[in-house]
Amino acid sequence: MTATALAVDERLLRTSPLRRLLGRPELGSVVGALAVFLFFALVADSFVRAAGLSTVLYAASTIGIMAVPVALLMIGGEFDLSAGVMVTSSALISSMFSFRMTANVWVGVGVSLLVTLAIGFFNGFMLTRTGLPSFIITLGTFLMLTGTNLGFTKLISGTVSTKTIADMEGFESARAVFASVLTVGGVDFKITILWWLGLVALASWILLRTRVGNWIFAVGGGKDAARAVGVPVDRTRIGLYMGVSLAAWIAGQHLLFSFDVVQSGEGVGKELTYIIAAVIGGCLITGGYGSAIGSAVGALIFGMTDKGIVFAEWNPDWFKFFLGAMLLLATLLNAWVRKRAEATK
Repeated sequence: MTATALAVDERLLRTSPLRRLLGRPELGSVVGALAVFLFFALVADSFVRAAGLSTVLYAASTIGIMAVPVALLMIGGEFDLSAGVMVTSSALISSMFSFRMTANVWVGVGVSLLVTLAIGFFNGFMLTRTGLPSFIITLGTFLMLTGTNLGFTKLISGTVSTKTIADMEGFESARAVFASVLTVGGVDFKITILWWLGLVALASWILLRTRVGNWIFAVGGGKDAARAVGVPVDRTRIGLYMGVSLAAWIAGQHLLFSFDVVQSGEGVGKELTYIIAAVIGGCLITGGYGSAIGSAVGALIFGMTDKGIVFAEWNPDWFKFFLGAMLLLATLLNAWVRKRAEATK
């Protein structure tokens, strides 16, 4: 190989730390998170106290558990509009199965896992077999789950909420797994924070250290080109949808074992929250770009804004305004970072 060839081969070029930093999809969201933290730290003293930060992390974790697989799905170029109600569905299945069958609640939890995974498989299978956009497929699933949640709950319990299962065998052990509180230094932290961090670590490892991660980026960049080079496009997309359903099961069990009773109408609109968190974290709507860490930062921004407004004693009606402003600013900042990264190549 000639010296000229070596000079133009990008694989042999050294990458500066600045160029690597600018190339990170979560850079914009990290800058935004620091700005939001400093802002609320200045306007609300309780925001930076240990108890306040614990509350923020809990709010972020309940969003982040779902934002992580949603981000991977978006990197793969797809959406899931059923993610929010799927969380409620998983909680309802666990509760109603345990109540009606008078079984150990862990039996209901296991049945819920199987059914929720089946919903994710259905979404992915329909997408790959019909060729319809994921928007249409998952919108249909969203509507079916919304009606099923309400219809079955009324049919079984006679009301729009489930019956209590707190006195059933296995409830306390299940609560310890999905909804317990850990005390560190006198401050209480919900176990969902550990679930969230664990999912972020797992998703980051998949994206950056496995060939499955390469497949996800390839499918998001162009499924036809990915299929041409041997990427199992259909299996990858089905797996991504099942990843969303697995996280929905975890979030649903937390919902059930935190409050014991589940309202059948919950979850509607939450799917947009998860998508927005992923977009704020650097994921592109067009697919092929993003990170799990970015989705975690996006969820953290959600949590800080939600609770920061409360700590500052402002009218919570302004939350949606701040959310919309952050979405626009984060998207613009991410676009600027990408252009800067491309310009330095």
